[in-house]
Amino acid sequence: MSKLYDHYLFLKSHEIDANNTLYLFKSGIFFIFLDGDAKIASNLLNLKISYFAQDVVKCGFPQNSLEKYKSLLAKSSYHFKIIDNASIKPVHSCIDEKIENLLHKISAIDTNTLSIKEAYDFIEEIKIYAKSIM
Repeated sequence: MSKLYDHYLFLKSHEIDANNTLYLFKSGIFFIFLDGDAKIASNLLNLKISYFAQDVVKCGFPQNSLEKYKSLLAKSSYHFKIIDNASIKPVHSCIDEKIENLLHKISAIDTNTLSIKEAYDFIEEIKIYAKSIM
């Protein structure tokens, strides 16, 4: 869909307390909430909902109102995290970077000097690392 929305979904799927955490994205001179977070923020902060994409809603405010809305959010039962849009990599890029690190680790092994125990330990280490990527 979009890099911003993909990142929102990635964050929500990897957040321990996703139902209680709202993500506020800095986008240009605005801060915006997306999808489910937008619906919650709209009710909490009295912000108007609009469409980000065909099936995705958004709401937000200009950056000069950040302190006002931060203080209102702090009074709610929700946590919030501010995400700077400029630092967002596409989700596949984050995974590609982890795979690249894994491949670098594998290619750095000197098989001429590797003992059986070191080989076994290395395989276990790679297995754990690979699971963290998936």
